[in-house]
Amino acid sequence: MTSQDERTVERTAAGDGTVTGDTVSFDGGGGVVAQPSPVGTRGPRRGMRIALIAACALVIAVAAVGAAAGAFGGGGRQADASAPSAPPATTKVQRTTLTSSQAMDGQLGYGDTAAVRAPSALGSAQSGQSGQSAQGGGAASSGIVTWMPSAGATITRGKPVYKVDQRSVPLLYGSVPLYRTLSPGSSGEDVKMLEQNLHVLGYRGFTVDDAYDSGTAAAVEKWQEDCGRSKTGEVRVGDAVVASGPRRVARAELAMGDPLSGDVLAWTGTERVVSVDLPVQYAQLAKTGGNATVTLPDSTTLDAVVTDIGTPTSSSDSSVSGSSPRDSSDATSHSNATVPVELKIKDAGKLGSYQAASVSVGFAAETRENVLAVPVDALFALPHGGYAVEAVTGSKTEYRRVELGMFGNGMVEISGAGITAGTVVGVPQ
Repeated sequence: MTSQDERTVERTAAGDGTVTGDTVSFDGGGGVVAQPSPVGTRGPRRGMRIALIAACALVIAVAAVGAAAGAFGGGGRQADASAPSAPPATTKVQRTTLTSSQAMDGQLGYGDTAAVRAPSALGSAQSGQSGQSAQGGGAASSGIVTWMPSAGATITRGKPVYKVDQRSVPLLYGSVPLYRTLSPGSSGEDVKMLEQNLHVLGYRGFTVDDAYDSGTAAAVEKWQEDCGRSKTGEVRVGDAVVASGPRRVARAELAMGDPLSGDVLAWTGTERVVSVDLPVQYAQLAKTGGNATVTLPDSTTLDAVVTDIGTPTSSSDSSVSGSSPRDSSDATSHSNATVPVELKIKDAGKLGSYQAASVSVGFAAETRENVLAVPVDALFALPHGGYAVEAVTGSKTEYRRVELGMFGNGMVEISGAGITAGTVVGVPQ
């Protein structure tokens, strides 16, 4: 038996439904041997389509897709005369960009919480979420909590964070907390922050700058009156809470009637974000500004962008007594290290009513541009290994061997003789 390199087979449907032309068989060495079909007999149609699954995670595993019925049978057998000679559906080979992704578990929510503390528990700035500053105040805590916001409430500029003895402690926007008493003669960034907030809230009679003058004091007195405070013209630590923007209450730590002390409440940002603890071995997948996909519990897929990458942390403490840099505990610590990554959904409206949920996050692992690709289910497994596509030319079809490249987006990169952009290939219905 002479070994051939030919790996295609051509089939043509006659008017009566029979199939004429050449059939193919495979020799023991994996070669192809052409065999003429007996005249007047129906061409063989056997084989089975096998499913191909491409998983673009740590490993891309490929299972088989079925060989076309009748394409690789032995000669001389009868086949179903009603079997079609053309694929039930077709598509075209596309020139496109493929992206494979690495899926990671994530959590949809409002991000990390930060505590707002009573003046006696703090006395200065308190670091909040993502570099935002939350600050309590006062050199000495006093009074009884008379109002607290409910969980889920959004607090904006000028609105009370809480009330003590019926005096409002409002929210101001800025990056410099109230860390000292401000009065005429004071100057600095904290003065400018205060004046910017007063101006936005509608108070006038002063110039927004870093100098606290009599005009500023007069505006402060009006603001104090609106907050239910004594009109002193001075702003003390604890008269307001400073954060970078609107905040959402996660939970109240104190209740009405409690003495003002310790943590008053915990809050977060107001935008829904996705948080991922990314294993350090995949840290290179996340880049600030990089794109990702988020799959919700109902299988909806949304586009997202990486907005923040934190400092690696470990769930194991390698400093446990008795350990050393060479101990196994240190290796375990390193293997368990993760990088906190935060992502923002590009179109938050598509999140619907989801407030918190476990999600899957797909980070782009590899991108290949300008490649030829077909849907994964357009592949056919060859009996002795390898894959082919069923090329359609007019009323004829032939199986052309292809080499596989990257999988991504439900497509697979292919190359081979006779494979060009626009080539029509068969796919199942």
